[in-house]
Amino acid sequence: MNDLAPLHALLTPEGRALLDAVRGTAPADELAVATRLRREHPAELVSAALGQARLRQRAAVKFGAEDAGRMFFTPNGVEQSTRASVATYRAECFQALGVRSVADLCCGIGGDAIALARAGISVLAVDRDPFTAAVARANAEALGLADLIEVREADVTEIDTSPYDAVFVDPARRGGRGRVFDPEAYSPPLSWAVSAALKAPLGVLKVAPGIPHEAIPAEAEAEWISDRGDVKEAVLKFGEGRTPGARRAILLPSEAGIWASPATMLPNPEVRPVGRYLYEPDGAVIRAHLVAQVAEDLDGGLIDETIAYITADELHVTPYATAYEITDQLPFNVKKLKALLRERGVGILTVKKRGSAVEPEELRRKVLPKPHGKAEATVFLTRVAGAPTMLIGAPA
Repeated sequence: MNDLAPLHALLTPEGRALLDAVRGTAPADELAVATRLRREHPAELVSAALGQARLRQRAAVKFGAEDAGRMFFTPNGVEQSTRASVATYRAECFQALGVRSVADLCCGIGGDAIALARAGISVLAVDRDPFTAAVARANAEALGLADLIEVREADVTEIDTSPYDAVFVDPARRGGRGRVFDPEAYSPPLSWAVSAALKAPLGVLKVAPGIPHEAIPAEAEAEWISDRGDVKEAVLKFGEGRTPGARRAILLPSEAGIWASPATMLPNPEVRPVGRYLYEPDGAVIRAHLVAQVAEDLDGGLIDETIAYITADELHVTPYATAYEITDQLPFNVKKLKALLRERGVGILTVKKRGSAVEPEELRRKVLPKPHGKAEATVFLTRVAGAPTMLIGAPA
């Protein structure tokens, strides 16, 4: 899909009119719509317009319907671009630090560049793929941000970033066989990205949220970001005002944040018997290894030394974990669970697991083959002090 002709055609008045004509086309209607439009327009242009319509529908989840309906996308761009809420949060952080210009390396379709420009920051957006760079340029123009975003098709390793207040690097983390888990297999490798970040007054690198902590450079402050409970990314920050070795979890949209430096990191909480309440920490808290900080705030302990569930006898309000009131604790036994749920008239069951090989959907089918009751329950498949256990309860 590196041929620029279809994109250029969509940017013409005829192409834009076609994009308006196919907006919101349902998959089941595509054939009929395509057949009708090909009577008056080139087949290649109709196919390109319908392809963009599909991508825009998918992208609405990340970018919002209004922006997605004006932007241009590639399949990889929809999949790999930063969610608008996360990009906006990051841009606001740059703005708060007084950053006026950013070199956005490996910019993709321009998701982060758009958020930075909307924060009033001048952006050099760089990508080596001609088609991707062209899409980023089209998006800057479509959203009225071309005056603040310069898109350059180039190898990021050849860019002089010295004129810029900050460098943001988002290396490609997918290859021909899917996701890349080795940071040195990123494109460009993490080691190069770190060296680029260290040359700037402020350097920020986007990495996979599952990055091993031992792979994080000693000079970096690491931050994990979740959006409505779903961990989206991790970033490594370098430069003035950063605390090397510090770990942070940020929860959007509230922007609640929990932080610890190497000097203030707490040891693992003690293992306790299951109390009245079970707390499920946000994924960003778990990834950042800050469960101990949350447990201390909750006056709680762990149910197992290897499981990130916190137990406590009192109910506390915290943005960093979801609380459940536990009514039953059973050894893992499908028949007993089925009987208990039937006895209580449970027809709506949520199954969560941590430290269990059982698939939630499989268990739900076995214990509620034909749900009739109106009561609701949550079952946690986990381990308690090393033993496979089922905890039953409900949100507190």
